[in-house]
Amino acid sequence: MHETPESDGGRSRSRWTREQAASIERRRGNIAPPAGAPELDPFPDLHVWDTWLLRDRHGEIADVNGYRLAFSLTAPADLLPGKRHDVAEIRCFYSADGKRWHDAGPVFDGGALGQRQWAGSALYDDGEVYLYYTAAGDEAADEMTYTQRIAVAHGGTASADEDGIELSGPWTHETLLTPDGEWYETEAQSRGMTYTFRDPWFFEDSATGETHLLFEANAPAPERPGDDEATAHRREFNGCVGVAVSESGDPLSWELRPPLLDAVEVNQELERPHVVVADGRYYLFVCSHVHTFAPGVTGPDGLYGFVADALDGEYRPLNGSGLVATNPPEAPFQAYSWMAFAHDEEVLVQSFLNYYDFAGDSLDAIADLPEAEQRERFGGTLAPTLRLALDGDSTRLRGTLDAWRIPTPDEPLPPADDSELPGGDALSGRLREGGSGGGYAGGPSGAVDSEGDNSLGDAETGDDGGSHGAI
Repeated sequence: MHETPESDGGRSRSRWTREQAASIERRRGNIAPPAGAPELDPFPDLHVWDTWLLRDRHGEIADVNGYRLAFSLTAPADLLPGKRHDVAEIRCFYSADGKRWHDAGPVFDGGALGQRQWAGSALYDDGEVYLYYTAAGDEAADEMTYTQRIAVAHGGTASADEDGIELSGPWTHETLLTPDGEWYETEAQSRGMTYTFRDPWFFEDSATGETHLLFEANAPAPERPGDDEATAHRREFNGCVGVAVSESGDPLSWELRPPLLDAVEVNQELERPHVVVADGRYYLFVCSHVHTFAPGVTGPDGLYGFVADALDGEYRPLNGSGLVATNPPEAPFQAYSWMAFAHDEEVLVQSFLNYYDFAGDSLDAIADLPEAEQRERFGGTLAPTLRLALDGDSTRLRGTLDAWRIPTPDEPLPPADDSELPGGDALSGRLREGGSGGGYAGGPSGAVDSEGDNSLGDAETGDDGGSHGAI
């Protein structure tokens, strides 16, 4: 469905509707198999969560003298998992074979914007690294805040020798985008459980040559005369996929444009938006939480997606409802922060292992567990890579690869084995009701962070003012 808001200058805007979302259901082909405790954790001293790959302008995974680079949000592993968002820093990992990964260390040594840095994307262009990120919190404030703006660090380079990869500066940090209050809600305008303006993702459209920066935001949806109380409350759930353009292709010069898609009255957070182009179609993927769905709409933590014939849309929800992949009912918070990328004839999806051993209705209950048990149930490393088949407006999971598995460009994949995918009785787990529950206040992804003042803190949903489920 699409609408043409007057403020969008006549351009139609795609919308994820309540009617579409009402058909969300677990089914064979959209449920990941149980992961269990991590079999592989190459960095046991770190919590590792939101992760993105260094790419070139064409969207291909960049090759730096035989290495591929990944950037992740990280925190010390001795920190309570729910507190990790408050101290998140971006770290670089590298691999020559997509199996064995090495730690290149924190990317920045001071100078980054915000009180902490949340997810983004990375561009490798003419030998220079551009790291787009979310500057979370006001660095000038005495207390923790949840202001969000889209920033970039540029000027860095990546060099490789027999000892591996070294990222070096000096880095220059700049604020690129802030919400305008017309297309994108400001923090002061926000009425919802969370506030979002984050997760920048660089995309250059090979079909048009146009350069874009996608991001997560909220579309202004103020109370309207005549709305009843229930409708007014549903409109607080107003997530959208925002976009900015660079007319010149300059990675540092951007102008806001109207949202590509909104989910007003459906969902508050459309996290980490990104696009995979396949067979001439544009597959737009986002992550979302059970607790950010509006009252009366139910959906699990999952990867959701939409498809269009052009980047501007119109977008149609994949599989009719939008749900592409989710966790098994017995471990509904097993993984989060999915990121899809093309490989050969299929799409691979990496994510991080969240609370893999927890079957409660809400992550809020994690905070009631002893601290040792909270740590024990949390993965804090990458989850098994999912294999996804695209077929027009439909998708289905085909199986998995090992955790931390990012195949090299020409590497053939083993035959797909979907026998591990849940089916039959495994699908009986009910979908939790979202929206009004969850207790999340406002932070980033995978978060339990908005759990109030408890020991888990607001690390999982984000914070008090901008739940960042993807984190």
